[in-house]
This record gives sequence, structure tokens and C-alpha cells, in this order.
Amino acid sequence: MTASRYRAFPVVLSAPSGTGKTTIAREVVSRFPNFVFSISATTRAPRSGEEHGRDYCFVSRADFQAMIERCELAEWAEVHGHLYGTPTHVLEDAEERGVHAVLDIDVQGAFQVRESIPNAVLIFVFPPSATHLVQRLTARGTEKDAEVRGRLQAARSEFGAAGKFDYVIVNDDLSEAVEEVRRVAEVEGPASRRWADLSGEVERIQREIDEILAKDGALGLLAG
Repeated sequence: MTASRYRAFPVVLSAPSGTGKTTIAREVVSRFPNFVFSISATTRAPRSGEEHGRDYCFVSRADFQAMIERCELAEWAEVHGHLYGTPTHVLEDAEERGVHAVLDIDVQGAFQVRESIPNAVLIFVFPPSATHLVQRLTARGTEKDAEVRGRLQAARSEFGAAGKFDYVIVNDDLSEAVEEVRRVAEVEGPASRRWADLSGEVERIQREIDEILAKDGALGLLAG
């Protein structure tokens, strides 16, 4: 009797800006050989140091539109005038090789993937608190206060979608968060942290965001 072939599936990491999902995705791929990055297609020009086929698949707008018409994208969106999407063949190729394709995408993109790739596992990354979220958003010092407030308002809405994901992990310790992603993929059981009252936790962090946004100058104090 031959052993059954290991079936890999896409692992989607999604969360509002500032939760550290991209860092988690990079660490997962770096530490474990059975995970690979899902390379997205985009119509924007390559930035300094970026390579076609490694960072992105750089395509023309006409070619991207053709991919949409041929239903070749698991998800796609237009961001700041440029089109971004996940080619379905990238996910299928990873599954054929027996490795998990890791997607670092927004909430709406995650739901698009669920519709097109039913066996994908969706993981929502939660911050320990709204204060931690603000500190991450302001750490680089490149965004103005109004931009941070805009990201917080968007985050408040996105947290409401957490209950629709398969798993929720808390990024209060990077190594533990990375390990939880691995356990979810390899065990596909109740390995990751779940709350008995997720809706209560969502309401808690939304309330914290409301309190921060209501206080003038609060962002500067929290960033320190």
C-alpha cells in the first residue's frame, strides 16, 4: 500500500495595517521549508532592487485585464491606480509540489481566495491591543497623524471580520505567532489560540481605537 500524498493548501494571513502579518509571513517562509511566498502579479513598475518572478510578476495593464477575463486570478484589487492579484496557477503549483503558499493580503482579498480556492485556510492576525497597533503604525515615523488615524479607522472596520476567518492568532510574541501558523498548516486542528468570546475581543479593541481617536494628541504619546 502506498502512503497517501500530503495535501498542501494556501495559507492566507490577513489583518489591518500594523499587526505585523507581513513579518509573520516572512518568518514562516524563512524558517520552514514547506512554506513558500505566493508571488503576486502587478501592473506597477518594479522598484529598485525588485526582480520579475521573485518579488512580483510585473505585467502590463492589458495582460492583467486578460488574466481577469480568463478567470486566472484567485483574488485581485486596484490600489493607488495599480492592479495587484494572485495568479491561481501559483497556488496550484505550490499544492502540486506539496508546499503551502503563504498569502499576505487584505481582508477582502482573503474572502476572494476563499471563494476561488475552497481548501485555503484563512488566518486573522490580531494585535494585543490598540495601543500596540498605534505603536507599530507610528514606528517608522513616515506617516502623518491624519494618515495614522485613517488607518486606525480602517482597522476598526476590518476587526469586525475576524469571526469569519478559520483561525485567529495574536501577534504579541513573533516566535509564538510563527509557530501557531505552522501548527495550523501542519495539524489543521484547534492548535491556534481561540477566544471563547471572539466578538467580545473585537468589541474591546474597537472601543480602544475609539478612545484613542477621540483624544487629541494621543497618537504622539502612544508612539513613544
